[in-house]
Amino acid sequence: MQKPNQNQNQQMGGTQMPPNMMQNKNHGGHEMFDAHEVIAGIISMLDQYQMYEQHIQNPELKDIAQRQSAFVTQMYNTIVQSFQTGQDPTQSTQQYKMAQNNDAVYGLKPGQPKKPNQSVNDLSDQGLSAYMLGQTKSLATLLAMTALEMTNPVLRRVIADSVPNFIEMSYETFLYQNKHGYYQVPQLQQQDMNQMLQSYTTVPVQGNTTH
Repeated sequence: MQKPNQNQNQQMGGTQMPPNMMQNKNHGGHEMFDAHEVIAGIISMLDQYQMYEQHIQNPELKDIAQRQSAFVTQMYNTIVQSFQTGQDPTQSTQQYKMAQNNDAVYGLKPGQPKKPNQSVNDLSDQGLSAYMLGQTKSLATLLAMTALEMTNPVLRRVIADSVPNFIEMSYETFLYQNKHGYYQVPQLQQQDMNQMLQSYTTVPVQGNTTH
């Protein structure tokens, strides 16, 4: 009597594998843990942005928070889909467009020393924008490190392509803080700056550089 094949056994036993089960198996163990950390970090950012928006007073900062939150929500969906299927997501990664210009203000101005808040009533746009900046910078670092550990080519590319977006969001929040004097940028003396700028020189490139 001919033995049933593996597929027949699965059907008879009621354990037929879902169509995407084999697709899901192209993830390494370390990659699974890192992906969970990335997704949990993005959820944390989105949850906290909702809390920030309840306390933000400045319309410009609230607009930044809302635009970043909407963009990261779509990013979250793309990452989750590529993680669960191992295949190209229906919505590819997008490029974040900040509304700020690139003009930074240099130099230091005297101000009041900072201290921890004593209550929720002490929350300010200065502090809230600092929390936003800290989260996007942390996620940029996390995703860059995580992309290096990915074995699935689709998830690796989705994670890697998301890093520049968090960098752009961080720069946007920095520019807002800088414009309002929350994030000041000191400079070296001109002589010291020139010395450091001239510390290196270029070298000729050998071989074929055409790619």
